[in-house]
Amino acid sequence: MKIGLLSFGGPAAQIALMHRVLVDERRWFAERQFLSALNFCMLLPGPEAMQLATYAGWRMHGIAGGLAAGLLFVVPGALLMIVLSMIYVYYGQLPAIEVLFLGVKAAVLAIVLEALIRVAGRALQTRMHWLLAGLAFVALFFFNVPFPLVVFAAALLGALWSWQSGEGATVSPIEVTTSGPAAAWPDTVRTVAIWLAVWLGPLIGLWFVLGSDHVLVQLGWFFSKLAVVTFGGAYAVLAYMAQEVVQGYGWLSAGEMIDGLGLAETTLGPLILVTEFVGFLAAFREEGGGGLLLSIAGAVVTLWATFAPCFLWIFAGAPYVEHLQHAVRLRAALAAVTAAVVGVILNLSLWFGLRVLFGQFETVDLGMLSLEVPVLHSLDWKAAALSVLAGIALFGFRAGVMVTLIVSAAASFALSFV
Repeated sequence: MKIGLLSFGGPAAQIALMHRVLVDERRWFAERQFLSALNFCMLLPGPEAMQLATYAGWRMHGIAGGLAAGLLFVVPGALLMIVLSMIYVYYGQLPAIEVLFLGVKAAVLAIVLEALIRVAGRALQTRMHWLLAGLAFVALFFFNVPFPLVVFAAALLGALWSWQSGEGATVSPIEVTTSGPAAAWPDTVRTVAIWLAVWLGPLIGLWFVLGSDHVLVQLGWFFSKLAVVTFGGAYAVLAYMAQEVVQGYGWLSAGEMIDGLGLAETTLGPLILVTEFVGFLAAFREEGGGGLLLSIAGAVVTLWATFAPCFLWIFAGAPYVEHLQHAVRLRAALAAVTAAVVGVILNLSLWFGLRVLFGQFETVDLGMLSLEVPVLHSLDWKAAALSVLAGIALFGFRAGVMVTLIVSAAASFALSFV
């Protein structure tokens, strides 16, 4: 819970804090054990920081430890996000709040660009990886290829390339000294069955009671699908989610989606808590007026569908960490997915950036392609100036995420008096 209360600034900052507490201060993990656990969590779909916390608890005290660590890492930020979502829907139209979020949006654009550069530096190690990143961007931006298909194609190409070139044989797995509760295949099957029931049982119950068209059922289905297909960390999740909830379901506008990401960046807990903001607003906007109770239910359903699968992945897979480290074809496939995620985040950066800077778009048909092109005279000069300032703070002065957000928000208030 201490880490959950102190973890600001996205997954990289949270993992660094966990390393300091678990390895340096408490000495619960050796360095190699921590790196092995982190490597395992990076292979899984969903938020790696929350899964690393869950793994740490599992390794020390089994299922009970994993539940305690995972839940307490998430709950403080989740409670705060519900409060912030309430303030946003009831008071978000006040002039002062609008000025504040103009600065936040500009800072978020710089933060997403920084994430793109960081992930690209880690993921693009070969020409094959660069090619996959480029193909993923083209497929998403120009052809609107579904994200799950991009992930599947990248994994398949990575495994085939490893098999054909023999590169997998040269991979040197991290030496694993991690130990934890032992598990046999019958135990694993039982664990999977139990946690599938925990995850999907309540959502199926909602479907029977409310019907498939109800917003709570749609939220549960969408975020459950998201939990399965989004490899590559929090920004990969956001890249897929942002465009689906705006363009696919129409639950939020593009500006509201960026506001939600800004709230998640500034609050404690995992960045993926932006999904809770989406669930709250989607239920609040339900036809006929969702009301506060339905909005809170939307946030809870979203949290359940986002985080319940994480416990399934950890509790089923953690006993096999050592074996997974030596599965070179699997590692090659997931390295290819991570490379493709660079193209996914580039697509997100461009999508965010255009909607922060421009107010109007027009559709241009180019044969098979249909592109949304910004109308140049709709450029928001304030947003452009604030984005440049946020970029200078983040890249030029190496300011952290929180400092960049504060500087950008303060500058937005200053510009509002011009």
